[in-house]
Amino acid sequence: MNKKTLKDAELGGKRVIMRVDFNVPIKDGVISDDTRVQAALPSIRYVLGKGASLVLMSHLGRPKGKGYEAEFSLKPVADHLAKVLGQPVAFAADCLAADTDVAALKPGQVLLLENTRFYKEEEGKVKKTDDMTEEQYKEKKAALKEKQKAMAQKLASYGEIFVNDAFGSAHRAHASTAVICKYLGTSVAGFLMEKEIQYLGNAVNSPVRPFVAILGGAKVSDKLAVVNNLLDKVDTLIIGGGMAYTFLKAQGHDVGNSLCELDQLDYANQMIAKAKANGKKLLLPVDNVAADKFDAAAATKVVGNDIPAGWMALDIGPKTIAAYAAAIQGAKTVVWNGPMGCFEMKPFAAGTFGVCQAVADSGSTSIIGGGDSVSAVNKSGLAAKMTHISTGGGASLEFLEGKELPGVAALSDK
Repeated sequence: MNKKTLKDAELGGKRVIMRVDFNVPIKDGVISDDTRVQAALPSIRYVLGKGASLVLMSHLGRPKGKGYEAEFSLKPVADHLAKVLGQPVAFAADCLAADTDVAALKPGQVLLLENTRFYKEEEGKVKKTDDMTEEQYKEKKAALKEKQKAMAQKLASYGEIFVNDAFGSAHRAHASTAVICKYLGTSVAGFLMEKEIQYLGNAVNSPVRPFVAILGGAKVSDKLAVVNNLLDKVDTLIIGGGMAYTFLKAQGHDVGNSLCELDQLDYANQMIAKAKANGKKLLLPVDNVAADKFDAAAATKVVGNDIPAGWMALDIGPKTIAAYAAAIQGAKTVVWNGPMGCFEMKPFAAGTFGVCQAVADSGSTSIIGGGDSVSAVNKSGLAAKMTHISTGGGASLEFLEGKELPGVAALSDK
């Protein structure tokens, strides 16, 4: 990394404002998975241990951006953080009216601000409506950008040093992730951000070979640039999940009622041709678990690469699992993003869990790229055998595409 990190900052006696990713699942005030809270603890404890006071900020969910919404309040997270941190955590009920709360902070104390997305200027997005002219849209967009700058400036006033430890939001140029850096002299990466960038960066830019990437999930269109970018870097690219059936259709197979993007067939053929031209292995399913409906109680059968009419493929089959496991077994670096099938339903989980077991057994440096892949790894009970599990689904995808992440680019250079 060519960006400053926490250990480059002089923290003693300073007030630090840190962007964390506390976008956790909450129901009736109870957090069902605190992985993201736990992931932020090393940076939080380091800052406090250096004698600094700490202001934390995060978003939660997708509020409308028009003010307080109880279901998206971060107050339950503040209470939970106090328990896991072992000390009181103050809470500011309005992220842009927290001057008194911030001023009261003493070294070693923590304050969590309310959800930054209660203000639409956090994201700075304007939706163009049918009754809006292009000129009106541009004016609204420019006005909101000015408000976004003002929000970032206000948040910056709460601290002397900015720490971004929210990799899950690093691909967004929001007020609290990137714009804030313009108004503080020192902006550094937290330990989680540093770890994410190092693991993903090493995997993509200087992998120990053989380098195997595994891509799954529903749609090719979600991962167009990822496939294209990785085919320049990997030795083997494995494709599963719903996106595989667009590739199989492009090869002339019947896919029945399986998920298939007809407008991506040309792209799929281009990627197959690119893999061949680059001397890369592109592995697609050779058999599939098909169902007569999208239901855990559906009738199922294992079929080849032609899915019968009226049936849909919802998982890779046993021969494919074995072939994918063999490819993974020889890998030194593995990046995995996206499940092999509808693993949430037991009849269609074998492919995802089979690949998970193969990655765990490979002894490779294994990076699990966020989202459903993380859920699958946790559900499999094999999380401890993975080298690194990313906290950022969208951010890790954009990184794998080769994009610059605004939340990282805005940090201070070394």
